[in-house]
Amino acid sequence: MARLNLVLVAVLTTCALGLVTSQHQARKLFAALEREQARAQSLEVEFGQLQLEASTRATPARVERFARERLRMHPPGLKRLQVTDPQHGAAQ
Repeated sequence: MARLNLVLVAVLTTCALGLVTSQHQARKLFAALEREQARAQSLEVEFGQLQLEASTRATPARVERFARERLRMHPPGLKRLQVTDPQHGAAQ
């Protein structure tokens, strides 16, 4: 009978340790999940800000101002313009 009690105590101890270990692992994984969800939220906010910045930088007026001021570009004169027919591709 004492031997059976020792076996049962060993089994019970093993099960208890397994339960504690699995709960600890579950808590660690849950904390990691929350960290990653917070990081994902932060990245979504940053992505939204970058999209807004990109759309602001790509406005035609800003692009034209950049071309004129920094690149010293100017629209071509009327003599250099060539109008094409979009259906035929030929110059008029």
